[in-house]
Amino acid sequence: MKFLTVRELRGNCAKVWKQLPEEMEMVVTNNGKPVAILSSVAESNLEESISSIRRVRATQSVLSMQMKSARIGLDKLTSTDIDAEIAEVRRARRK
Repeated sequence: MKFLTVRELRGNCAKVWKQLPEEMEMVVTNNGKPVAILSSVAESNLEESISSIRRVRATQSVLSMQMKSARIGLDKLTSTDIDAEIAEVRRARRK
């Protein structure tokens, strides 16, 4: 996978667009850190590509929340504890 800086993208965008179909993906970096992924897509599968990216992001978010809850011990809550927490939040919203 090819990495390029924001400066390279800005200064050589025509060259990047030419290379993208062959490379398939390129990682754009800013100050040495990845900030974006350029991905080659075809008009015929644009919607499917976007849907796939969104599905992966959602899966990553759920996994991240599960790991965080396990780290702080929330994975040990019983159904009764969860129901009590929900009831407390609903009471607070009514006020």
